[in-house]
Amino acid sequence: MALTLSERAANHVAGFLARRGKGLGVRLAVKTAGCSGMAYKLEFVDESLDTDMVFESFGVKIFTDAKSLPYIDGTELDYTKEGLNEGFKFNNPNVKNECGCGESFHV
Repeated sequence: MALTLSERAANHVAGFLARRGKGLGVRLAVKTAGCSGMAYKLEFVDESLDTDMVFESFGVKIFTDAKSLPYIDGTELDYTKEGLNEGFKFNNPNVKNECGCGESFHV
């Protein structure tokens, strides 16, 4: 079981953490939402929880919980820039279906 960041995503997150002046890494989890059932939740982590599972890529820590991991196991978080659009892209091998707007998914 693993979560990873691409080198671009790790550099982006590390830059944000440096500008914030605090933070241990990012938390990747899922929540029930959207028309396909689940949505990603991404946030900065300032304090680790006892129940956290922690992975590391390019020196940046990724935190998740045991409940979310089965839905996102094997996911690589990438950071892309395409024209004027930029943001995180979730390369999740477990996704079977996504909604048309790309906000939610189903496994």
